[in-house]
Amino acid sequence: MSADDADARIAQAIVELLTQRDPAASICPSEAARCLWPAPAWRDHMVEVRRVALDLAARHFILVTRGTTVVADAAGLRGPVRLRRGPRFPG
Repeated sequence: MSADDADARIAQAIVELLTQRDPAASICPSEAARCLWPAPAWRDHMVEVRRVALDLAARHFILVTRGTTVVADAAGLRGPVRLRRGPRFPG
């Protein structure tokens, strides 16, 4: 699988998980990884999942948050973050 294919699958997993939740709810990035890779391999893909999440956030499809603070760049991705629907969320 190419990197572009993997990124598309990750983005799709994030969007599908958020679509299944209440519009105000959030998900942990690891939920998307667990949907795509079996344990314990999903942990090896967290850097990719977080990178794709930042790309979706840059396009305003989702928000990456730590508590109530929006994380705007990769430097802010250290530690626990949550993914939420953004202003351009599909649907």
